[in-house]
Amino acid sequence: MTAPDAPEPLTIAQLADRAGVSVATVSKVVNGRLDVAPETRREIEALIKRHGYRRQKRATRPAPLIELVFHEIRGLYPVEIINGVNTVAREHHLAVTVSEFGGSHLPGRGWVEDVLARRPTGVIPVFCGFTEDQRDRLRSRDIPVVAVDPTGEPAHEDPSVGASNWNGGLEATRHLIGLGHRRIAVITGPERVLAGRARLDGYRAALDLAGIPADPDLVRIGDFQIEDGLRSTRELLALPDPPTAVFACNDGTALGVYHAAAELGVRIPDDLSVVGFDDLPKAQWMIPPLTTIRQPLHDMAATAAAMLVDLAAGRTLPRHRIELATELVLRRSTRAR
Repeated sequence: MTAPDAPEPLTIAQLADRAGVSVATVSKVVNGRLDVAPETRREIEALIKRHGYRRQKRATRPAPLIELVFHEIRGLYPVEIINGVNTVAREHHLAVTVSEFGGSHLPGRGWVEDVLARRPTGVIPVFCGFTEDQRDRLRSRDIPVVAVDPTGEPAHEDPSVGASNWNGGLEATRHLIGLGHRRIAVITGPERVLAGRARLDGYRAALDLAGIPADPDLVRIGDFQIEDGLRSTRELLALPDPPTAVFACNDGTALGVYHAAAELGVRIPDDLSVVGFDDLPKAQWMIPPLTTIRQPLHDMAATAAAMLVDLAAGRTLPRHRIELATELVLRRSTRAR
């Protein structure tokens, strides 16, 4: 016996009939308008989630723009991402809107309604994500999402582009071990963030492979900020047996390490070797120039934008999860022990 066909998605008129409201009210919800009572909106959204929504043949086409959202816009990291997305957007005659969540890794109230009202070609969240409800609402309006550098494990159906964070952490630590360092500290990002956990795991794997016991006193959890590098390095250099090298899990944190070292009269690399992660443009201008792990941010963003264009055109992606390679960039912040 063959399985019955899946039911057709509902039209606006059918949704209105099920919800007991006017077609105009359903249309407002579908188009992201805010002038609908919260309880009514929830009921209509639940119907769309359960049954699907069938657009009318004359439905408005998506706006020719990519919605690019960050948890915060700070430093050079967002610039590299924006440039990468713009490279692809120009090829396809798309504009790019840029917004941030004010430091939060999830959007606040009203964000998804604004996006639905704009009807973009697609959305690229960078180092942030959405709630399940927000994801469902975007999906129900055929607005594709491709994440860059996701903070957590992406949902199975959500495409994403990241970097080989574990391998980068491994390579950074192996470099320091190869120079003869054994007291190697690490200053990582938030424990809830996938990239920070992966870089820390790579660090631990390198120590284990070299037969060096991991010392919990040499591990500091930060938030990928300059202040974390400054505070953590002060603490690390005050230990009875301080580290001779520090793996800072992003270049901003490495800059904080430099400031703490200068404050305490510790010379880099003579007294303390430092490796960063990202290879942002400022890394080569630090004194001394920073040895770091290059994360291909521009290419990650361009890849995500190309995937988004394919999804918007109805094309199937060959891969939903893409991880681009990292690379050790040697400069003058490390030396043999």
